[in-house]
Amino acid sequence: MSEMAKVASMRRSPPACFDTIEHLEDATAPDYLTPAQRNDFDMAREFLQAYTGSLGTFTSYRRDVERLLLWTWFIAEKSLEELKRGDIEDFIRFCQKPPRAWLGDHKTPRFHVVDGLRQPSPDWRPFVATVSKSAHKKGQLPDKAHYLASNSAIKQLLAITGSFFQFLQLEEYTVANPVALIRQKSKFVQKRQGHTSVRRLSQQQWQTLIETAEQMAEEQPQSHERTLFIISALYGMYLRISELVASERWMPTMNDFHKDHNGLWWFTTVGKGNKERQIAVSDTMLAALKRWRKYQGLSALPTPADNTPLFPLHRGQGALGNTTHVRNIVQGCFDRAIERLAEQGHRDEAEAMMDATVHWLRHTGISEDVKTRPREHVRDDAGHSSSAITDRYVDVELKERHKSAKMKKIRSD
Repeated sequence: MSEMAKVASMRRSPPACFDTIEHLEDATAPDYLTPAQRNDFDMAREFLQAYTGSLGTFTSYRRDVERLLLWTWFIAEKSLEELKRGDIEDFIRFCQKPPRAWLGDHKTPRFHVVDGLRQPSPDWRPFVATVSKSAHKKGQLPDKAHYLASNSAIKQLLAITGSFFQFLQLEEYTVANPVALIRQKSKFVQKRQGHTSVRRLSQQQWQTLIETAEQMAEEQPQSHERTLFIISALYGMYLRISELVASERWMPTMNDFHKDHNGLWWFTTVGKGNKERQIAVSDTMLAALKRWRKYQGLSALPTPADNTPLFPLHRGQGALGNTTHVRNIVQGCFDRAIERLAEQGHRDEAEAMMDATVHWLRHTGISEDVKTRPREHVRDDAGHSSSAITDRYVDVELKERHKSAKMKKIRSD
């Protein structure tokens, strides 16, 4: 590829390849591809179809596989089977700091409808520069000129593209896995001593949030009894947002709360990797369920036959099925709690809470419980694949380490 052609490719953004899960099966290779590149497209579509059971996983895999395809076709001007170890290293460097033409400053739908047909959106970009929630609220805009992919993003990129090439190798589409041949991945991914801190709410932030949710429910029960129960479930049962909403794989219903032969209450959910798990229901979570059901005019606790939606829509029939809707519900409560903290003079706490997301509630619930519950119990309720993940939430050692360092002196008096 000539240097002039490469510069031209960097000055314009390529179109999206893959639409949403619902349209993946109907996806066809773009006309501009060579025959070999069309085979790349078909193999990538087949690979992605194995991950349609989980929206979050599909979204991550689609993002990085699509970036690989676009770089291969538009920058390297090759097909997947031609890529070598050096090409993959060039691709990773490209993703660390992509050209500005490939960068957007906000998320945009990949496809839109034109004359009844779904077409790639001209506003979509393969990469998106973002700012923190607190910076966004202050009017700060994303800085595309200084965009640099995070360490975790590159680590995930290596994992996903490595898995993709492993699939291609097993399918005998490629001879080798060029990602596996990169022996010094440390030059792309920095190693970290110890475990990273978990982003969570402080005790004061959480207490203010739950009190705010209770106050909102008292003032406007029709709008916020559901808000209160959602926040209680996210914290009290460590739920992910995807485990709250209805999807093709499952819909949370009232009888997902059930009592065993010992009279103990459990909640059944379907989490990451389409894995079902049972979560032990605490007395306070059971009380939250009773309050939620009482508001809806139902009996105190569900029967095995009660398959009504756990989170029904406020208007119309059916269940809450939009994660964005849930985020907006919780964010409204976050905003009120931040205002209360500021009014009470806790401006540092209010400022720090501006970056909080829905997932922080899961982290906060787990972090509080590992202080008093056996770690393996928290691990199983949280759906962690190993105890090592749960151990990330234990900060006792960090507190002791800081305590021992607190009185260190720089000079002798």
